[in-house]
Amino acid sequence: MGIINEVTFNAVHKNQKVQLFTLKNKNGMIAQITNYGAIIVSINVKDKEGKLADVVQGYDTAQQYIDKNEPYQGAICGRCANRITNGKFTLNRKEYSLAVNNGSNHLHGGLIGFDKKIWDVKESSASKVAFQYTSPDGEEGYPGTVSVTVTYSISENNELRLDCSGTTDQETILNLVNHSYFNLAGEGSGTINNHQLQIEADFYTPLTKTYEPTGEILTVKNTPFDFTSLTCIGDRIDADHDQLTIGKGYDHNFVLKHRMHSLELVATALEPQSGRKMEVFTTMPGLQLYTANWIKNEKGKEDHIYQEREAFCLETQNFPDAINQSHFPSPILTPKNVYKHSTIYKFSIINIK
Repeated sequence: MGIINEVTFNAVHKNQKVQLFTLKNKNGMIAQITNYGAIIVSINVKDKEGKLADVVQGYDTAQQYIDKNEPYQGAICGRCANRITNGKFTLNRKEYSLAVNNGSNHLHGGLIGFDKKIWDVKESSASKVAFQYTSPDGEEGYPGTVSVTVTYSISENNELRLDCSGTTDQETILNLVNHSYFNLAGEGSGTINNHQLQIEADFYTPLTKTYEPTGEILTVKNTPFDFTSLTCIGDRIDADHDQLTIGKGYDHNFVLKHRMHSLELVATALEPQSGRKMEVFTTMPGLQLYTANWIKNEKGKEDHIYQEREAFCLETQNFPDAINQSHFPSPILTPKNVYKHSTIYKFSIINIK
């Protein structure tokens, strides 16, 4: 069924407790979150027959997350998620060099990003858990001391909500994402090619051969990136298109149509066999669709072996490399402002004929 035992999951790492927190609602939905990396460990929701299954990939124990979570399964990534070209940016006429951990680029906050931190537990109940982490000035090369709070809550409408906030004592950049890998048929159940996906975006940001954004904003029309209506993920994933060749599938940022900072529906995913439906709402301007193209022989929960394209990520975010692209939404956070980011994953059942 995919409910992980809190006692067998928990661990001690660097003299700090790594704990698992279980959130439930009256409908039987169960979400499990750990303070290591503020990671979503499991989301159990019912299918059309009322059977629970865990719809996110991951591992059975805290120690496995500590030892091997290179794919960032379920994690909060930061300070600045996604890629920064050559790990460099200029802020207030000063150049900063960040840790380089993905070819020549900085990815998801660096070598020891927020995904590898043990967060302080600020609040926990049957329906909510809140974590806090303070990133010191200079960590992974970033300027400023940043305090971040991440809160997960579950509703009676089968919504798992993520609320992030952040403050800084000097100008810096901040872009937090959750990197959960979804398979609505249940984790470990094989390909996601038959999942149907709709993304509320008319444009996307293409990549160079080394994964940096080119800076262009291109239309999705007449391309494999057109998810403006429900489309099977597998229909065009192997199409003859240079962008799909670069990423071995989808690993691209979509430019969302909704009003920035307004919490609106931006994506819908359906799985025909189970009847599960997931809707994603966010306040962020971008959505990264990643189809797990680089996962290979990854031992996960219950000894399941994960392979490529057996899960998908819908990462709500600012645009990649935004600090180096002046026409992208700014990731700059000042001491006078508060970073805010809200995302909702809402689960339901739909009858698909």
